[in-house]
Amino acid sequence: MRFIRDIFREKSAEGRPVISFEFFPPKTVEGDAALLGHTAPELAGLRPDYCSVTYGAGGSTRDKTLEIAERIQREQGITTMSHLTCVNATREEIQSVLEEARRRGILNILALRGDPPGGGIGFQKTEGGFEYSHELVTHIRKMGGFSIGTAGFPEGHVDCAQGKRVDWDRLKAKVDCGADFVITQLFFDNRDFFEFRDYLRAQGVRVPIQAGIIPILGAAQIRRFTKLCGARLTPELEIRLDALSADDAAVRDFGVEFATAQCRELLAAGVDGLHFYTLNKSYSTTRILQNLGLV
Repeated sequence: MRFIRDIFREKSAEGRPVISFEFFPPKTVEGDAALLGHTAPELAGLRPDYCSVTYGAGGSTRDKTLEIAERIQREQGITTMSHLTCVNATREEIQSVLEEARRRGILNILALRGDPPGGGIGFQKTEGGFEYSHELVTHIRKMGGFSIGTAGFPEGHVDCAQGKRVDWDRLKAKVDCGADFVITQLFFDNRDFFEFRDYLRAQGVRVPIQAGIIPILGAAQIRRFTKLCGARLTPELEIRLDALSADDAAVRDFGVEFATAQCRELLAAGVDGLHFYTLNKSYSTTRILQNLGLV
C-alpha cells in the first residue's frame, strides 16, 4: 500500500484530481456484511485512489476501524486511511493504536481532535492525552512511518468562536506540524471553499487541499448533519429540499444532480481532489463520478 502524500504528488504531476471514498464502521453484523460484501467492492470497482474509515465518537470503534481499513486494503487492493482522534485516549493508548495500525499495514492516518461521545457538548481533554489535533499530528510525525491527513473547515469549525480565519490559522499550524494534506468538512457553497483555499495559499500552505463532498440522500438527514457540523445549506437548497422532502427517491436524484454540478465547478477551478462521504452507500457516488466522466 502507498502513502497518500505520494498519491497526491503523482496525480498532480498528471494533472488529475485525487478521488477518495469515506466509510464508517457499521453497528450491526448485517451492516458489516453490506459494507464489506457489497458497498466497498462496488465502489472499489470505480478505482478510487484511496478510501478512509472513520473513528467513532470517543474512540468507540477503535478496533473495528482498523479491522475494516485492513480488510478493504487486503480484499480490494486499495490504499486505506484510518481516522484517529484525541478523545478518551491517553498518549500511550494513541501510541498503541498507531502501532496496531502499522502492524496491520495501514500507512495513512487522518489526525483529528474528535467529537465528544454520546453527543456531549464541548471537547474535554483526557488526563495524559492530547488537547489539540496539532499535538496529535506532531506525535505521529515524530513516530514516523505514516502519511498524515488533517481536517479543514471552509466555513470555520463549529467550536471556534473567534471566527473562521482564526480556525484557518490553526489549520496552517497543523500543516506546519507535519500534516501532508487537508480534507475539508462537507460544504455546499463553493465560494466558501474557494475563500478557504485562497486564504491558506496566501498564508503559505502548499499541501493538497481535498474538497469533502456529501451526496444528499434525504432532507431530514442532511439537515441533521449540517446542524451537527456547522455547515450551511444555501437558501436555494432549502427551497428544493422543502419541495422534494416527501419523495426520498427525488431527493436522492437531486442530491446527485447538485453534487455533480458542485464537483464540475471545483474541478474546473483546479481542486486537488474530491473526497466523497459515501454514508456506506454506493449509488449516488457512482452516479456522480459517471456524470463527471471519472469512472
